[in-house]
Amino acid sequence: MRKTIFTILCALLSTLAIAQTPALPKTMLIKGTVIDSASGKSLSFVTAALTDATTKAPVKSTLTKESGLFELKNLPMKAYHLSLVYTGYKTHPISIKGDKEVEDVGKIVLAPSNNQLKEVAVTASKPLATQEIDRLSYDIQADPESKVLNVLEMMRKVPMLSLDADDNIKLKGSGNYKIFINGKPSSMLAHNPKDVLRAMPATSIQKIEVITTPPAKYDSEGLDGIINIITNKNVDNGYNASLNFRQNFPIGGPGGGGSFTGKKGKFGISTYMGGNIYNTPEVAGSSSRITSGSNPSVLTQNSINSYKNKGVYGNAELSFEADSLNLFTVEFGLYTGNYTGLNSNRSFTQVAPANIGYTFNNTNLDKYNSYDLGLNYQLGFKGNKNRLLTFSYRSINGIDKGSNNQLLGDTINYHASSFLQINNANSHEHTLQVDYVHPLKKINIEGGMKAILRNNNSNFEYDVQDAKTNTYNIDTARSNVYDNNQYVLGAYNTYQYTLKSWAFKAGARAEETIVKADFITNATNVNRNYFNVVPSVSINRKFKNNSSLNLGYTQRIQRPDIWQLNPFVDLSNPAFQFHGNPDLKAVVSNNFQLNYSWFKKATINVGLSYNFASNTIEAVSVYDTVSRVTTTSYANIGKNRSIGTNFSVNYPITKKLTFNLNGNLKYLFIQGMVNGVLAKNDGLQGNVYSYLSYKFADGTRVNANVGYASSYISLQGQSSSFVNSGLSISRDLIKNKLILGGVVNNPFAKFRTYRNETTGPLFVQTSERQSYLRSFSFNLSYRFGKLQKEIKKNQRSINNDDTSGGKGGGN
Repeated sequence: MRKTIFTILCALLSTLAIAQTPALPKTMLIKGTVIDSASGKSLSFVTAALTDATTKAPVKSTLTKESGLFELKNLPMKAYHLSLVYTGYKTHPISIKGDKEVEDVGKIVLAPSNNQLKEVAVTASKPLATQEIDRLSYDIQADPESKVLNVLEMMRKVPMLSLDADDNIKLKGSGNYKIFINGKPSSMLAHNPKDVLRAMPATSIQKIEVITTPPAKYDSEGLDGIINIITNKNVDNGYNASLNFRQNFPIGGPGGGGSFTGKKGKFGISTYMGGNIYNTPEVAGSSSRITSGSNPSVLTQNSINSYKNKGVYGNAELSFEADSLNLFTVEFGLYTGNYTGLNSNRSFTQVAPANIGYTFNNTNLDKYNSYDLGLNYQLGFKGNKNRLLTFSYRSINGIDKGSNNQLLGDTINYHASSFLQINNANSHEHTLQVDYVHPLKKINIEGGMKAILRNNNSNFEYDVQDAKTNTYNIDTARSNVYDNNQYVLGAYNTYQYTLKSWAFKAGARAEETIVKADFITNATNVNRNYFNVVPSVSINRKFKNNSSLNLGYTQRIQRPDIWQLNPFVDLSNPAFQFHGNPDLKAVVSNNFQLNYSWFKKATINVGLSYNFASNTIEAVSVYDTVSRVTTTSYANIGKNRSIGTNFSVNYPITKKLTFNLNGNLKYLFIQGMVNGVLAKNDGLQGNVYSYLSYKFADGTRVNANVGYASSYISLQGQSSSFVNSGLSISRDLIKNKLILGGVVNNPFAKFRTYRNETTGPLFVQTSERQSYLRSFSFNLSYRFGKLQKEIKKNQRSINNDDTSGGKGGGN
């Protein structure tokens, strides 16, 4: 995009120069070809800049074509200085006498340079957001705040994305999406993506794509779309590397990482890694529940909570380009982390005939390890290098060991024992895939087949403490081994047709899903098969005024994830329990999307959407009048409709001051049967964020932001709204190499209290959680090396987006 904009600017400047030059009897043409000194290959996009030999004033400039050829036409016949400028190469000056109508300077050889080229001032503003036929892309590197923010914080700036009060990522206000890195699933994001993205510096990210109308090549899962994080780097023979360090307080902690990209002949490597500690000091919380009926009650709980998180992540990709037609790549990723949560609670219930009270202290431990391995082979064809056949294999494995030790005390009319809950879960996934791309003159044809083999199991155990011996004995009635096998077989076909200013993309994906679930301890099982054909259609119309219109329709499927299916009962709060539902079925939704994009001085993106689905998976809370426990699980009981809009604006007010605004708003209708009673809820839901960025003459940049998020609506209630604000500053200590930055989040309040209300037959309950609002951070990053050409990567690889968003996404 930057090259395209620069080409347009050069053309406009050239036209203006010609219009202002008086007509002369004779004009001259200057032409030549630029080649690389090492490889002998032609260089494209080299700037050929012409200045007047006498006045030194700029006259004209252009860029070389793919063949390395450049031409400067309709020039007055006089003396000039010609400069050939290309990043990473020595500038080549040439004197032109101006005594020939055609001045052919021949082949000009450019040699690589180890010296930093002088910066060329560009007055045009590069658009942060661009609209393609089926997605919207946000250029992270074009955003100055990427120098000081992490990837999670940058999500707020991406159109259609937002963060809720717990920093869970939302796509158009929903948690039903899939999230990829470089177009592929990653074990790093399988457990809790917000923890990993919070540890990743935004400087390691090239762009973020929001795919609102996923084409048929993607698996059909993700009701609201796909978030794709691109980390690929541009490289040439040599290496490029970066190091970063970050410190957050009073919440958070230290974090750091680095990246390395290198290429030597036919071999290439691209890797990034990092880790962080994220601690939350003690904060307060409370819960209340008022019940009605024959025996009404009022429950109140107060708690003190603290958390500690540690995580390390890494990813590496090795490539071998045997020749121009054969490419092999190997990928490896890992994430390991542990979590410790401490909370002290006091519970009191006013109820006849006698009040109930107790204290309970929980120690929650969770250790998570995951890794993935990918193998890809890409075959090109001599007749057409864009014709590709790709074979891929991917394995993703995860081990999650969790436990909760609860100690009861100070009991009043409450008879229960302390206990230890253990839940050891494992997941294994193997994927085989073949893709074929066959471009014709105006039609691009894609097709492929895929098989996903998954095994998820959970061994959960409930141990009761014997108060006399202080030992723990297993309760077999509350313990079990759950095994879930899921096989997805799919095939797809997509056609894209381009005609001048129109582009059409249509396809369909057929998927067969086989589910086998077993409760091994009590020898029961659940078997279910279903078949879906999922269509997708996208239309793009480009206009002459630098604007475009996109229209899209697709069906999407939400398959329940293991944490929604797992029947393990979380008893960490005796009055509020949670468990999954192994009987959940898949959900099919219909999505319509209309987007308009306009780029001139400002960049504007506006979209409209309409979605509807039946038998949606909803969180359902039911109160038991006998046990006095609220139990929350999942069920296919929902019926949803939503109509919404999203918008983003990027406007350079001056050369130094830039304004950015983005947000989304939708009206949601939701209903479903809860404990035999029809529950309904509807209302407006959305968010808006605004940013101002100012660059001083010395290169220091200051950014300020403020945002508002409305309450989130669920079937049985809603949460409170909240406001965010912040200020950041960054400065290059060594230009484009050593960067120091600082951030102040929400400077006007120390804490935020987040409120959630749930209603159901015979009860109303409210929870309030206090969280640190004001925080500070500083970061230091260092870049070194210089690379330009791209490490060749497989253009097709495995994308497993066929299960619902993880815990980090939320609902």
